[in-house]
Amino acid sequence: MNASEMRQQKTSAKGQAVVAKILSREAKVGVVGLGYVGLPLVQLFCKQGYKVVGFDIDQPKVDLLNAGKSYIGHIPSKNISDLVEKKQFESTTDFDRIGEVDAIVVCVPTPLTKHREPDLGAIIATSEAITPRLRDGQIVILESSTFPGTTDEVVKPILEKSGLVAGEDFFLAYSPEREDPGNKVHTAKSTPKVVGADGIDALEIADALYTSIIDATVVVSNSRTAEAVKLTENIFRSVNIALVNELKIIYDKMGIDVWEVIDAAASKPFGFMPFYPGPGLGGHCIPIDPFYLTWKAREYDVPTRFIELAGEINTHMPSYVVSRLSEALNEHFEKSVKGSKILILGIAYKKDVDDMRESPSLVLIERLEAAGAKVEFYDPFIPVIPHTREHDNLSGRKSVELSAKVVEEFDAVLISTDHTDVDYQLVSQKARLVIDTRNRAYRGADANAIIVKA
Repeated sequence: MNASEMRQQKTSAKGQAVVAKILSREAKVGVVGLGYVGLPLVQLFCKQGYKVVGFDIDQPKVDLLNAGKSYIGHIPSKNISDLVEKKQFESTTDFDRIGEVDAIVVCVPTPLTKHREPDLGAIIATSEAITPRLRDGQIVILESSTFPGTTDEVVKPILEKSGLVAGEDFFLAYSPEREDPGNKVHTAKSTPKVVGADGIDALEIADALYTSIIDATVVVSNSRTAEAVKLTENIFRSVNIALVNELKIIYDKMGIDVWEVIDAAASKPFGFMPFYPGPGLGGHCIPIDPFYLTWKAREYDVPTRFIELAGEINTHMPSYVVSRLSEALNEHFEKSVKGSKILILGIAYKKDVDDMRESPSLVLIERLEAAGAKVEFYDPFIPVIPHTREHDNLSGRKSVELSAKVVEEFDAVLISTDHTDVDYQLVSQKARLVIDTRNRAYRGADANAIIVKA
């Protein structure tokens, strides 16, 4: 049954009552997980007249929010303080308050284990925390990126341990997050929201909730389809980035500038979509989501060679960059990586944000230091490297100041993240060697540094 056929079914009286509560803004919303996905969602709900309770296990984070302070760079503290002062938003670590809300939106992390398998620990823990507090008439919506079947096969059985039945007593849906930190064109409100649920009541309730805060929704036939949509979006990007990363290595050997090739190819008005190479993949989605599908595909004995190959290529890119740096040091200065001083520009995984989840810059630091280099970094958005799951040995490291004197102290500057607010002219004039992984504006004739695209 497709989404259109499902919506021809009649919504129950209970479902209609929940929809009416949403449309009247009498419904109270709970958002579990107040990070890069959850906090923007809180703002959207509050702006549309809902009262929101935020849930998180991190007490310092909760205390900051209740004090009206933001810990995410692209969300001003004033936005949070206004909501707190108006008593539209409060956050808590007390999950007993789950019973107060009518809609529970779950936005918790879904990382990979060290063996590149899905880690659903946060989803399971959150579901188990909700279960004893779940009440009749509530809807639970999972937004965390995950493999198809998670909502039905993992979340639903845990929640039904409450004695309540999904589709009859409470409602369950899935709507993948599409947050893009720092994107000023496609915001959380303007980006269409995919909604899937198993049952017409859950579908209509979830759609009503998101339609009230998002410009447009895209309804699909069930939760598994919605889960697959999210993975497909990011696998598409992972595969295409892997393609241009591989082309970069090939074309470099041929003496061809891959950036020039891509720019020229992008002039074709059909049949081509430009993707750009880099030092590796970062962010919570693209490096992780494809492996959620490869893991699930094993259950069906289906190979995923194309997806896995893309992952191998993208994972290899930091090694390629280190190799290019090593070659350049040796070629131009007869110097090895061991003992060299390297400055990395950019720790965030993408430009102009303070988000460093899965950033290839962290891998670059570790590999360069393992080779004997002395490494520092500069990032205007990340003054100190915070705790990370896989690179905690780097936590507490501080950004240097970017000045002529500082740049001159290094044997090479490696551009890993192309933040806008960086004085690249200063770098090009004062650095000895620049390894540019982002094709970042070294086109002027005034560059004194040796520029190597990598």
